[in-house]
Amino acid sequence: MSSLNNTTLSCDDIVTTQYNVIISSICAVLCLFGLVYTFFGYRCFKAVMFLSGLIFGGATVYLMCREERIFQQKLSNELGAGIAAGIGILCGFITMLIRYVGLFLQGFFLGILLAIGAILALQSFYYPSTAWIPVGILFGTGILFSLLTLKFQKGCVILSTAVLGSALITVCIDYFIEDFLLLRYIWEALMAAGQIQVCWYTWIILGVWPVLSFAGTLLQWRVTGKGYDHTDVIIMRRRQKQIRTHLVRERTQQSSHRNQSRAP
Repeated sequence: MSSLNNTTLSCDDIVTTQYNVIISSICAVLCLFGLVYTFFGYRCFKAVMFLSGLIFGGATVYLMCREERIFQQKLSNELGAGIAAGIGILCGFITMLIRYVGLFLQGFFLGILLAIGAILALQSFYYPSTAWIPVGILFGTGILFSLLTLKFQKGCVILSTAVLGSALITVCIDYFIEDFLLLRYIWEALMAAGQIQVCWYTWIILGVWPVLSFAGTLLQWRVTGKGYDHTDVIIMRRRQKQIRTHLVRERTQQSSHRNQSRAP
């Protein structure tokens, strides 16, 4: 992310028309993920748990590869993306198969995003003197909401999927319109660096985030997630597995009794 600080920013109200093929493809996929998260997140519980692990693991490893803190030699973007995708898929399976790990990560996402919104909203009143203050706020809020998500699973998952999905959509819009100007502004705010100038439409793009978050939360609570509980699905699958196991045992016992009765 250090490359963000070296970019010369301009505000000329001209929409970006030159796109990178790889970044554009990633943003298009993330936008689709964002739509699923925002409006069908709780209904697609297993898929969301997998995607959350994929996004977390892939993004973390890719940033580490770009910063070259692990590998001695300089990695190309393609090699870094391949490594990030592999580890992201592994993390996705872990969060999907181990439910409490997925819930903890989902709550951590919610806490971080809410903390980012609060930091941006309070910038006019207080600007941190060191980057450790925003980092501490992000980490502490993430842990707090992770624990809350483990306690109040349905409500927090609905809220977190709506907030995370709308954030993904907002980032994609930001890229296609102004080449991540909003993302650079948020990064500078979190790193307690010098504030950069943004365009008037940057605030409109940022406004998409809370609007979509509210709409997604309301739609999931009233429509797509109504009458659905992920714990009921898990219990039902366990019962079906027990029933199948019981039927197999009965058939095995019946066949063994038949063989014994036929024996002379």
